[in-house]
Amino acid sequence: MIDLGLSKLAIIGVVALIVIGPEKLPKVARMAGTLYGRAQRYLHDVKSEVSREIELDELRNLHKEVHDSAHSFKSEVEQSMSSHVDEVEALWDGREHLPSSSSSSHASHGFVSTADIERKARDFRRKKLVRTSAVPSWYKHRHGGKTHVLSGAARVRKFRPGSSKSKTSFF
Repeated sequence: MIDLGLSKLAIIGVVALIVIGPEKLPKVARMAGTLYGRAQRYLHDVKSEVSREIELDELRNLHKEVHDSAHSFKSEVEQSMSSHVDEVEALWDGREHLPSSSSSSHASHGFVSTADIERKARDFRRKKLVRTSAVPSWYKHRHGGKTHVLSGAARVRKFRPGSSKSKTSFF
């Protein structure tokens, strides 16, 4: 910027006093001050606008990077899921049988063989059939079968000695 010292300002003031005159000098000084203030505000606005544009450009670049990384992550997850779904479907349909050497390594990693899956499915179906069989409720009442399921807490409350509901509470 312009380097104005005290001596230079004094020389400018004396020249302005001689050229403009003492009557018009206050009005000119006031106008010069307002023009100087407007120029400063204009420069400040331009600087802030430029900095906003730079920040917006950085945010757009960051948004693009995040969007690209999210898209790549999504495609990796979809690819991984589709391979695992294909693997599970192949095991479920029995199209792929695991060799005995790899089945032990898969079992240590948490994988279950198809025979175990089939056995568990058969047991589940059998137990579900027993639970939801078509025995009428009057027959269950007459012969002491379960008519409804109680939670563990309800069973403890029901069969605990001295837990009768007929007790009178004074509180």
